[in-house]
Amino acid sequence: PPGTLAPLAPLFDREGVTDIVIVGYGPGEAVTPAVDEARRLAAKAGVHVGEALRAHEGRYWSYVCDLATCCPAQGTPYDPSTSQIAAEATVHGLVALPDREALERTIAPMTGPVRMAMRHATADAVAEFRERIMATTDLDAFAKQFVAEGLVRVRSALATHSEGGRLDDAEAARLGLDLAITRVRDEGWTTMQECHALLWKDLTRRLEPRFTPPAASLLAMAAWRAGNSVQATIAAERALAIDPDYSMANLLMHALQNLLSPSVMRGRLPTPAELDATMGPAHAAWLLPLINLLDEEDLQSPPG
Repeated sequence: PPGTLAPLAPLFDREGVTDIVIVGYGPGEAVTPAVDEARRLAAKAGVHVGEALRAHEGRYWSYVCDLATCCPAQGTPYDPSTSQIAAEATVHGLVALPDREALERTIAPMTGPVRMAMRHATADAVAEFRERIMATTDLDAFAKQFVAEGLVRVRSALATHSEGGRLDDAEAARLGLDLAITRVRDEGWTTMQECHALLWKDLTRRLEPRFTPPAASLLAMAAWRAGNSVQATIAAERALAIDPDYSMANLLMHALQNLLSPSVMRGRLPTPAELDATMGPAHAAWLLPLINLLDEEDLQSPPG
């Protein structure tokens, strides 16, 4: 829609951009207005447009060149699967997906036997939590113990994935409950590394929907830090589809829509010790987000 590209103007200034290449994908009626807007913004900012292209159905057209010898009216055919870039990417283990929907499927909820197994594991984790909280006589003390256990499980899960392992269903389900507690989720946030995306992607796919927003938001953060803004957007959208008010996902979506560089976060994340100093000791109120989730039905659950 008109105005969507407005964040380009502050981006040009913030990043010191001097030259750009514009590529739009799709039919002319969809691409041309967007390319025109991008070119206007670039001209206003004094940014040189080296090339502006439209690609569609295996051909590309230039908005800058009108010479029939190199840019014919019928477009120039191309095959991305045979380019040098595609070959080098394959050597490095990278695969170009055909479209956004294919990328969305890479973090879609698991179905079938995997979903049923996680559903049972989640029910067991919820039953264990309820049994423990009903038996306690000191909710504040219980909260401190539960949060401490959750922090240990986050660190252990990150170590397991870093070593090439994977959480079993019971471990994943328990961690899903832990991440509902803000301090536990923030342990993953404040210690974030790009390699942590594997854990958060796995949990985003396996957790029951009502427990997914924290993991999906952490996946979005890891993808954004790695420069994969498309996956970051898809992960944030996944979290917000389940909980439109989830603050971490909303903040990340704001950063993505305004084309902010992840460098704004580097060096500014608090340490776990700083989080503890700011938030203070755990107490019963910290458990409320989790307690509020326990009786929700997974209306978004895929069929088993």
